Amino acid sequence: MSNIFKTTLLLTVMTLLLMVVGRAFGGQSGMLMALVFAGVMNFVAYFFSDRIALATYRAQPVSREDLPRVYNIVERLSQKVGLPMPKVYLIPSDSPNAFATGRNPNHASVAVTQGILGLLNDEELEGVIAHELGHVRNRDILISSIAATLAGAITWLASIAKWGMIFGGMRGERDDRGEGGGIAAIAMIFLAPFAAMLIQLAISRSREYGADDTGAHWTGNPYALASALAKIEAYSSRRPLIASPSTAHLFIIAPFLGGMSFGSLFSTHPPTAKRIERLTGRPAEFFQGETAR
Repeated sequence: MSNIFKTTLLLTVMTLLLMVVGRAFGGQSGMLMALVFAGVMNFVAYFFSDRIALATYRAQPVSREDLPRVYNIVERLSQKVGLPMPKVYLIPSDSPNAFATGRNPNHASVAVTQGILGLLNDEELEGVIAHELGHVRNRDILISSIAATLAGAITWLASIAKWGMIFGGMRGERDDRGEGGGIAAIAMIFLAPFAAMLIQLAISRSREYGADDTGAHWTGNPYALASALAKIEAYSSRRPLIASPSTAHLFIIAPFLGGMSFGSLFSTHPPTAKRIERLTGRPAEFFQGETAR
């Protein structure tokens, strides 16, 4: 199933879902309002999802003069494989990680954390950036970015519904409209795990394997990427990047979800050990031992 078809399907399902909930809240007028909201949300998700993801982690754009080590790697790899030069961003976090976002290769961005720069050597960093550019070439970034925006909007609505029930829905009104609103609010609360399920359906775990293979092929050094994955996972547990479940799938290694109740439902990364074994044919313990030294 192509990512373009997945994107269209995801936007359609979310629109229909919002219309159903809108009708439950406010009848025909509620459904119409939900349709307008869905249209705005879909527009924002398509054109601004990358900016939203970058702003979530306070990523700042950098130039060659600001960050020559990263910028030069991105530029060299982009020219090597014939991709347009993406924008480069730096995330002010000591936790090592990276992600790519954007709606297509002409509007792509690659973001790395401050922590990854001090952790990885040049070959390992090149492997990570090649992996992220693999997502750009494989056109994973559109569906990933849109899914992040839509899931964030749905969980936000679910949170509003939950607090609305706590502060406004327990007053004992028994009229039909009040009961209907209560039922709709309960339904909204369950949209958070439903949004997670949609992300899992839209974003296959195999995309990480695909980006690993693409990145390793472009650098010709799968061991460097494997070593980087082992290091990032090991150090991320010591200095976790607190991430929103709706955007966690963007990162090369799954970040910490802060103990959120539906966090496990948003698990979209295959085990790092399996990724390392696929890249090198060696047990992941080999690289974990090297990381500990």
